[in-house]
Amino acid sequence: MPPQADRVVDERSLHVTSIFQKSGDHAVLDHVADSDEEVLTALGYKQEFKRDFSIWSSFSVSFSILGLLPSVASTLGYNLAYSGPAGAVWGWVVAAVLIQFVALAMAELCSSMPTAGGLYYAAAVLAPEGWGPLLSWITGWSNFVGLCTGPCSVNFALSAMILTAVQIGNPNYGMETFHVYLLMVGLMVFEGLLTMNSTKFIGQLNKVGTIVNLVVLVIFIVWMPAGSINKPKTNPNNIVWTSDGIVNGTEWPTGFAFMMGFLSVIWTMSGYDAPFHLSEECSNANIASPRAIVMTAQMGLYFGWAIILVIAYTVKDVQEVVAGQYGQPMGSLCLQVLGPKAGLAMFSLNIFAQFFVGQGITVASSRVVYAYSRDGALPGSRWLKKVNSRTKTPVNAVWFVVAIGCVQGTLMFASPVAIAAVFSIGAIAQYTAFIIPIGLKLFVVGDKFRPGPWHLGRYSKPIGAVACCWVALIIPVLCFPSVRGHDLTKLTMNYTCLIYGGTMFLALLWYAIDARKWFKGPKINVEHMTNLNTLEDRSDSVEQIPEKTAEKS
Repeated sequence: MPPQADRVVDERSLHVTSIFQKSGDHAVLDHVADSDEEVLTALGYKQEFKRDFSIWSSFSVSFSILGLLPSVASTLGYNLAYSGPAGAVWGWVVAAVLIQFVALAMAELCSSMPTAGGLYYAAAVLAPEGWGPLLSWITGWSNFVGLCTGPCSVNFALSAMILTAVQIGNPNYGMETFHVYLLMVGLMVFEGLLTMNSTKFIGQLNKVGTIVNLVVLVIFIVWMPAGSINKPKTNPNNIVWTSDGIVNGTEWPTGFAFMMGFLSVIWTMSGYDAPFHLSEECSNANIASPRAIVMTAQMGLYFGWAIILVIAYTVKDVQEVVAGQYGQPMGSLCLQVLGPKAGLAMFSLNIFAQFFVGQGITVASSRVVYAYSRDGALPGSRWLKKVNSRTKTPVNAVWFVVAIGCVQGTLMFASPVAIAAVFSIGAIAQYTAFIIPIGLKLFVVGDKFRPGPWHLGRYSKPIGAVACCWVALIIPVLCFPSVRGHDLTKLTMNYTCLIYGGTMFLALLWYAIDARKWFKGPKINVEHMTNLNTLEDRSDSVEQIPEKTAEKS
């Protein structure tokens, strides 16, 4: 194609904050492109996926990952056990409201930088001069650790639920650890087979998952209080709303136990970043993706609280639920409230909804692996960054995520506490990755950040400040064990610090020894040119590219 057909892309007119701002380069297009491809090109990347996602299919994936009822079921042993019914109710309000600030700040970043790299890309662009590679490395690895624990934690909980249902139906069955592990592996392989398909198929599948989750959620909210076999059917208001309903299940002061119960909320509401990672597959991404993020967080706030209220009003014996014979709090709750047959039926519906949570988190995790591999940040990046020519999806990354989940699952053979750490690791790793670019935008970048078409305006800084304070508070809290003193043993210790800290230490060690020599952050893979002449000097937005400066990455 002759040089005069090449067109320089102006990042400013597209309202993006691009990696090109640090280099002074500009992307070049040699063909007619739609607005989504222009925005992605301005960020430095080629369009490789089909944009078959809409705002609703992006929302469906993230809402499926939230999977409110099954996610609450997976972590019910934290909020209900640590602070009782009233603590769970007020804990959800406090934590979920503050999480909205993080979601809003993230949505603003997504509108300005709608790329699969998401937070990692944003950290590289917003970092002070010379710090981009290190901060993007930390953000990327933290996000990778958080998302890649997701398939393991979700499917571990799902496997335990399925086998608990079997145990309820057949009292002679004895659940063994290797039963849970083998079932977990089988579920992850099946989810991998689904996730390796086309974007269009995944979008439709997650729409089904969203509908299933909503239907099961409504059934739970209506059936639990209406079908309760207890007399009276519901607890008095003072148990739900006042200090009478706060039961400190830890050896820490009640206020601290209340904050430790936030883990259930934080782990449940840590999937709303999925539209950010799916933005390269979404049409009208710089508006649709941030809206999907906010919609997911808002739905999580309101529907999640409704679930917690139902639990708080219907639970009769907290100790029996969190430490019952079946070892699965939601199963014990359903039996306690609805009786054996109806309780098993409600629990089975919850299991069905949980499957779509695992499938959704596998999709999001694979996109993060692909994005970081595209920039050479993971071992085996050359293989992991490949996009399948038939499905136009990162199939290799999907199976890498499945393999990582299977390896993590072996923690269950160490102790129940060790495998339980994947829940808090996921929460801490995700929110660490969430807050780094938000903090950089708030405290470092200043006017260099270009808001996208979806932005917070004058509320951007106060919302970002609240988000940073919230995450700074909850990260250390989630690292504490529930017991202390003589009761703190190797079986009751919280291993979150060890596993997450150890992984991040190895990642930083790799960076210090080797990666700092070659890793420079996001790797531009589009044709670009050095800005010898300012964009204002070019005529008709078409510019002859000097042969010495035109290049392909």
